Amino acid sequence: MTARRHVAAALALALAGCGSGGGSSSQVPAPPSARTAIKHVVVIIQENRSVDNLFNGFPGADTVASGPTSSGVTRPLATVPLAEPYDVGHGHLDFVAAFNGGLMNGFDQERTSGPAPAYAAYGLVRRSDVEPYWQLAQQFTLTDRTFASNSGPSYASHQYLIAGQSNRVAENPHLAKGTPAQADAWGCDSAPGSTTVLLGPGGESPGPFPCFDYPTLGDELDAAGVSWAYYAPAYGSVNAGFKWSAYDAIKHVRYGPAWTGNVISPETTVLSDVASGRLRAVSWVAPNANDSDHAGLNDGSGPQWVASVVSAIGASKYWNDTVVFVLWDDWGGWYDHVSPPQLDTMGLGFRVPLIVVSPYARRGYVSHVQHEFGSVLRFIESVYGVPQLAASDARADDLSDCFDFAQPVRPFAALRVPARRANARLRPASLAAPDY
Repeated sequence: MTARRHVAAALALALAGCGSGGGSSSQVPAPPSARTAIKHVVVIIQENRSVDNLFNGFPGADTVASGPTSSGVTRPLATVPLAEPYDVGHGHLDFVAAFNGGLMNGFDQERTSGPAPAYAAYGLVRRSDVEPYWQLAQQFTLTDRTFASNSGPSYASHQYLIAGQSNRVAENPHLAKGTPAQADAWGCDSAPGSTTVLLGPGGESPGPFPCFDYPTLGDELDAAGVSWAYYAPAYGSVNAGFKWSAYDAIKHVRYGPAWTGNVISPETTVLSDVASGRLRAVSWVAPNANDSDHAGLNDGSGPQWVASVVSAIGASKYWNDTVVFVLWDDWGGWYDHVSPPQLDTMGLGFRVPLIVVSPYARRGYVSHVQHEFGSVLRFIESVYGVPQLAASDARADDLSDCFDFAQPVRPFAALRVPARRANARLRPASLAAPDY
């Protein structure tokens, strides 16, 4: 009887602890997650760097200091400045040559532009040139297994970052013969007669004018009532280099209200939008040529540009509920030793750096989990409850290993950043070829 009274008393205490409201308060609160903690996502898209090139020697990251050539010779990676005066080929055909069936020894067979030295692809950037990137990686999360979802250059890569596909376009669009060299071939604003190159099981084939109408993440966000913006240089603006404005290739955006409401130029407007409280829920930020990190185009100011955007967010009211993804849109032709898994006709492409910046990002963590551009989309889709768009985001993970949403929100620590350089350098005429 005494034992029964103890049990009854224990049950009474347990029931009393449940409170009112039908016992709902007895439920264990759900652990914090991306969907409950994150209200803003910013994707900063830089240009053309591999992991071995930009983060060589970073503690815990998988990098090497030399690589094999097609002749069987092992070449040390030469230390090069970020603002090299030459470019290394990074189109689909350059990928095929460098990948060499998985042997990863054909980087010396890639094309070059400008005064490129022999074995130009075998280079690593001086840490002093990119110190802000290293600081961000040390404070937050760096991934060393993020692969581009496609094998080719910027046009297709940027499409994968807004739509999870490129409509099988593998190369940058080509200008029609006889078109002035200063004309652009990028999207719906391309010079008349511009064409694309499609990739299929049989290789490359001629494609249509680069103006398409497939669904994008912006369309899904609109349907869900979620605000978004794509910040990019204005078409034809000084120092724009090439457009890098992905939504220019989406017909219903280019010729619809989103072009003036969601595609914002110049790209520096993101800084004033953060300061004035106008940051959208999802933002993409593309640089101008000087700030891009693109070999042969940049003036070395890319790390300062990225740091200015991240620092503005870090000092704002948005910091506590924001994730900033800093990534590079393709490998830029630079040597990388990790063979990318081949998941479909389009890719995966070579590794690119991805830095995850957030009060919830794991501190000083290097992720060795396989990610791709579709992983960034998958994260955004999981935060805002919208479906997957295409094969890349459907198969990708959501970068969950990069976060700890149970950890206390930590304040943003100021970066030690040198003064930003003046944007004075223009794209050399020698790099006018459509390989960017």
